[in-house]
Amino acid sequence: MSPTTLPAGLEHGHVTFLGAGPGDPGLLTLRAVEALANADVLVAEHEVLDVVRQHARAGVAEVHTDTGPDADAVPGTGTPQLAVVDGASTTAGLPAVRDAAHLVMEAARGGRRVVRAVSGDPGLDTYATEEMLACAAAGVPFEVVPGVAAAVGVPAYAGVPLRDAQGADVRFVDARTASDRCWTEVGASDGTVVVSTTLDGVGAAAGELVSAGRKPDTPLTVTVAGTTTRQRTWTATLGTIAQTLKQAKVLPSPEGGRPVIAVVGERSAAAQRDQLSWFESKPLFGWRVLVPRTKEQAASLSDQLRSYGAVPHEVPTIAVEPPRTPQQMERAVKGLVTGRYEWIAFTSVNAVKAVREKFEEYGLDARAFAGIKVAAVGEQTAKALIAFGVKPDLVPSGEQSAAGLLEDWPPYDPVFDPIDRVFLPRADIATETLVAGLIELGWEVDDVTAYRTVRASPPPAETREAIKGGGFDAVLFTSSSTVRNLVGIAGKPHNVTVIACIGPATAKTAEEHGLRVDVMAPEPSVHKLAEALADFGLRRRAAAVEAGDPVTRPSERRPGARRRRSTT
Repeated sequence: MSPTTLPAGLEHGHVTFLGAGPGDPGLLTLRAVEALANADVLVAEHEVLDVVRQHARAGVAEVHTDTGPDADAVPGTGTPQLAVVDGASTTAGLPAVRDAAHLVMEAARGGRRVVRAVSGDPGLDTYATEEMLACAAAGVPFEVVPGVAAAVGVPAYAGVPLRDAQGADVRFVDARTASDRCWTEVGASDGTVVVSTTLDGVGAAAGELVSAGRKPDTPLTVTVAGTTTRQRTWTATLGTIAQTLKQAKVLPSPEGGRPVIAVVGERSAAAQRDQLSWFESKPLFGWRVLVPRTKEQAASLSDQLRSYGAVPHEVPTIAVEPPRTPQQMERAVKGLVTGRYEWIAFTSVNAVKAVREKFEEYGLDARAFAGIKVAAVGEQTAKALIAFGVKPDLVPSGEQSAAGLLEDWPPYDPVFDPIDRVFLPRADIATETLVAGLIELGWEVDDVTAYRTVRASPPPAETREAIKGGGFDAVLFTSSSTVRNLVGIAGKPHNVTVIACIGPATAKTAEEHGLRVDVMAPEPSVHKLAEALADFGLRRRAAAVEAGDPVTRPSERRPGARRRRSTT
């Protein structure tokens, strides 16, 4: 696919050179998010696409290119390889390979709104200036959206302020292009030096600074994969950093060296990192946490886990299908419109989705709920209803469960309730707790199967191996069915994996499957479960620090983990 076949945008094209920051998607600016939402074409390296694509609109054409010093070039041309991805399709090579500047300008001339996203900041971290000059020479209008530069953002995430109260001088050096004169100037200075280099170039950069006049005992920090949950930082001196990295068994990556930021200087606050390392000290920093739910169900839970520094990995264990006989559901929805019910009770997000789909099938919307009281079993179900345009009248004030809903449900009163019937759309395998409780309160219940739950397909082989081989640090079980289904489709988690359960019934099922339960939620809430796992991680970290042991993740304790980790 060539740019000339891409969907047209504005009558006259435009290019936005956008800084995507050093790696954390949360560091994108508001202006960057706005530009991405309006883009017709998105041009970026693979790792940058991963940061920005979630803010791009549906249907945007992605063009990825590797333009770094280690990029593969088209044989005999020296031109970086480019490829276009249409939506979620697989990568395909362009019929005629062009350099990024040429492709960006051609797309813009065709009336497209082009976003050229680069790592860090366009003016400091990359060679985007050459592409800007090419646009200017060709008369292609462009703008620049600054980003958080790696040389500034990475030290902040590593807990290494670049200036102290005395306002030390700060110099920035790209070791990959620095001249002898540059090294001489920064070596003669007593200020802080921020060096952008690669892992296999750290020792050489330290040697250049010592040769230029810096003392070998000058402190420095070296941070790899900064601002991401793979971040690791080492503190040493110019004279000892090579040995420090060797002892830590940190090897250059197969790609030719990972980008790193080294901060050098007496005033670089390296000695204060124990107090200032806020990012790497998060309770679940770097933990791979398995969440046996769909991405839609796990959205807020995964966000919460990320706030603790974890890397959530969603694996659906159930699939939702329509009921085998839809007539019952159809009659109930018609009864909802004709005034048959006083209440409708939603016990899951899937129940909301099932009713919403049936409404859309009949051309109905949220207005059909007028005059009907609506109950939701918990916060997530309530949010799904609000997204539908319905504000629930009843959400449990205590436990978010059928029992909690019954605690707050009013008994039927013929004086105040003209209708005595409740519509309960739910799963085919739901328990009878709510039905029995409502009948006891004097209500008539239309218990309707709105959807069926079946075991999901097995996850990819790589995920199954990680589950059984100890590649995950923790797994969150939110029900007994998630235990049974995960073990059924993927196998039993490794014994180094921390098992966290939402309640006693789920824990009992886990133990019946031979799992050791390490964490229990204080109340049956997925968010309380995540909090409990974070508390467990915090205590584990504190115990390691107090004992003088290195802080490691559970997965790093399995056999062979050190060997594999040393090459990452």
